Amino acid sequence: MIKVTLSNEILKRITKIEENRFVVRNTNLPTITKNKLRKNSKKKSSYASNRIEGNPLTESQADEVIERDEHKHFLKPEQEIRNYFLALGLLEKKVKEKEPFSKELILEVQALVEKGAPKEKIGLRGEMPPGVLFAVYDSETGNPEYIPPLFSEVPALLDELVEYVNTTDDHPLIISAVVHYQLVTIHPFEDGNGRTARLVSGYILDLLGYGFGGIGSLEEYFAYDIDEYYNSLQMGLPALYYSGRENPPHPEIWINYYLRMFELYSNKVCEISKNSCDDELCAGLSYLNTKEKDFLKFLIKNRLYEFTPIDVSKILGVTNKTIINRCAKLTSYGFLIPNIVNARIRSYSLSEFTKDSERNILGKI
Repeated sequence: MIKVTLSNEILKRITKIEENRFVVRNTNLPTITKNKLRKNSKKKSSYASNRIEGNPLTESQADEVIERDEHKHFLKPEQEIRNYFLALGLLEKKVKEKEPFSKELILEVQALVEKGAPKEKIGLRGEMPPGVLFAVYDSETGNPEYIPPLFSEVPALLDELVEYVNTTDDHPLIISAVVHYQLVTIHPFEDGNGRTARLVSGYILDLLGYGFGGIGSLEEYFAYDIDEYYNSLQMGLPALYYSGRENPPHPEIWINYYLRMFELYSNKVCEISKNSCDDELCAGLSYLNTKEKDFLKFLIKNRLYEFTPIDVSKILGVTNKTIINRCAKLTSYGFLIPNIVNARIRSYSLSEFTKDSERNILGKI
């Protein structure tokens, strides 16, 4: 099992990521914007993670495949993209249900990653035929680049990893990095190990509150320099698992790389969140007429975080219908949220987006 010592460099990167996490958590976007960003991020992750494995599709082709009718026939590269996208969706649901990390979860993810592949590709690898070495081979030379542990040791190694995740007090970023490394290194499957490792380590981040709202793609940063990604995982160690891979002497090589990529990713998510917030605010305000903007300004300045249309109509000296119409318009652009009781709107509240953007809204109106 990889053991991590927290160096100054590691601590500095974790601190910076924590700062970015605070910024993103305190930037409230309208739900429709969040959903749009999340879907786009899942598309980018599906493309990038498969590109690492040599998938030949371009990003635009990958996007098209994801949006295509699911009942159509897909070629293997197309199926791989769709499988990854579906796996991300599955893990989103599991995070909401707070499903704990387990060997069963790993197997379920790999089965979805390899959906459509021959049955022998799904599930834990078994014994090879006599005289055949199970290894990761160099596509050009045919030489083994990595020789994983014996298939008989895989179940126990996965149990050890699950126990680590569910009992350790390591920082969530470290846990995710360890899971990523261990799954690639244990190499429990005939195929789909890298994709499963990236998906499952991402699940750990989401489960422990470090998923950055599903915005942005960490896989993109691993895919920017695929050689660096693999070199960091290998840490300059011999190809045989038993020659140092099982307990690497310098795990900081991988951990520093992983955190550096994560810091870049978290910086980008901060930028995306801020720009999206500004864009949505400007777009929303542009659809309001002068009276609707004045009404929004009145609500903010008087701190009417929850109100009934009838009460506000009396204050402003206009009809209840006028206020209801203005509330409907502000609701449609994410500035208000209706409070519904017995299928009827009883009152309205300022949305979190509006409350977080109060000063910005007043400055733009």
